[in-house]
Amino acid sequence: MQGVAPAIALSSQPKEVAEEVARQAALRRVDKDIEHLMRARYPLIYILSSEEARVEESIGRVLQGREKDKGVKTKFYTWSVTEGVRLPGGEQQGDSNDPLKVLKFILEARKDERAVFILRDLHPYQKNPEVVRRLRDLARHLKETLKTVFLISPLLMIPPELDKEIAVVEYPLPELAEIGTILDRVGSMVPGKTAPAGEEREHIVEAALGLTYNEAENVFSKSLVQTGGFDIDVILSEKERIVRKSGVLEFFRTQQKMDDIGGLGELKSWLLKRQAAFSEEARAFGLPRPKGILMIGIPGGGKSLTAKAVGALWRMPLLRLDVGKVFAGIVGSSEENMRRAIQMAEAVAPSILWVDELEKGFSGTGSSNNSDGGTAARVFGSFITWLQEKTSPVFVIATANNVDELPPEMMRKGRFDEIFFVDLPSLPERREIVGIHLKRRGRDPALFNLDLLAEKADGMTGAEIEQAVVSALFDEYAAHGSKGVLSDEGLVKSLTETVPLSKTMKEKIATLRTWCRTRARPASVPYAIAEQPGGRALDMDLQATPAAGKS
Repeated sequence: MQGVAPAIALSSQPKEVAEEVARQAALRRVDKDIEHLMRARYPLIYILSSEEARVEESIGRVLQGREKDKGVKTKFYTWSVTEGVRLPGGEQQGDSNDPLKVLKFILEARKDERAVFILRDLHPYQKNPEVVRRLRDLARHLKETLKTVFLISPLLMIPPELDKEIAVVEYPLPELAEIGTILDRVGSMVPGKTAPAGEEREHIVEAALGLTYNEAENVFSKSLVQTGGFDIDVILSEKERIVRKSGVLEFFRTQQKMDDIGGLGELKSWLLKRQAAFSEEARAFGLPRPKGILMIGIPGGGKSLTAKAVGALWRMPLLRLDVGKVFAGIVGSSEENMRRAIQMAEAVAPSILWVDELEKGFSGTGSSNNSDGGTAARVFGSFITWLQEKTSPVFVIATANNVDELPPEMMRKGRFDEIFFVDLPSLPERREIVGIHLKRRGRDPALFNLDLLAEKADGMTGAEIEQAVVSALFDEYAAHGSKGVLSDEGLVKSLTETVPLSKTMKEKIATLRTWCRTRARPASVPYAIAEQPGGRALDMDLQATPAAGKS
């Protein structure tokens, strides 16, 4: 068997000692399940993992521990369809490539001999009725012997006939301490190069969580070759490759910054305070991991942009859950798609899971029993249960436009840390948004009358202001070509011609504001209309609720 990476040498430094203690504790947790099942005389143990080497090392540690503590020596056999049955030294045990032959070999082995048999990738052959029958015979026969059979596979495929005969263990991915060992080992391979320390080391190790042992080793090596050091962006690119294979989640690479968002001061401040809350230092301080937020508001207010900006700010993988893809496919696959999406988000954690327009994705839950046999209700139930009970560092950002269509279960306390209301931008926020979009398109905001433009944009969302700026640029280019100069007059004309959503959906927006006034936290810093020059009420009915904006 391939050996475990050498342990970090203990030294007098408390931090190094603590890291080694944590690594050994992580290995013991991994081995404990296997040891308990063996001691309980489970004859067939199915280990779900793509890391054969790590699993076999774990079983080897359990056997070595039993030999050391109790003087019990156990023979160790491995089998694959390509290599047949072999002892650890590589010695092949007869003609045993056929799965039926290896099962017969195990069945006929001496009853008084202590032995462990590891069968690699037997799952494709479990469609054969004879193989299934032999496994059932083994389960009964091995109860009377000192033998255990492990089936290692990356896929969980158990025939119904074997449901009651096989114990399933989902083998965990490497934890922080083990990834730290990999980082140190890869760093020591380059002369004169050492692994980073302190906060930088913590960020790199956390970024590699969710990778297998080999994936972590490969991506650290790739980073050294590509950048000369350990770069978080290289590690995240490896996670992106893994996520894309799931088919249900979409990996978002974004360069958006919080400065690209106009307004939303309260929401920004809340998110900035929680940026460092995923660290081990925060755990030691007593802080729980942030669970997520629900943003409710008017379309175009900046909810989706905020989700993208958080991914860039926190330097975590941003995964978008497409609920439509969850419900696609054959009957019965929707629940599995949701489970796979959740498992993938947890596998690459710490991560951010973005669910856009939540109410549309789960709009059919109320009539699910009549319309789709309860599929939507079951999928929704799995999702909200996970929201409530999850312990993994997955931060959920959900957005919604229509609060009437939101299932009431979604609003229960404990599923999200906070519910924010994203309203129309106030006057100062509109001034900021206009400046952001002018600067983004190569214009100096200082050359424009931002107060006038903000006044003319009264009642408009951030997205509408952006499109008005773009429209003014089109008009100027059409009239004067590349020599055209964007002016206040052109921008005012474009803003005046825009009919905002706040007018076409006035009643719905009023209802939304009424609902959110007592049920959600304002996303923006309160803005008093009386403080405007001359006390003129430039904003549309904003006295009741503070507003928010978007760039």
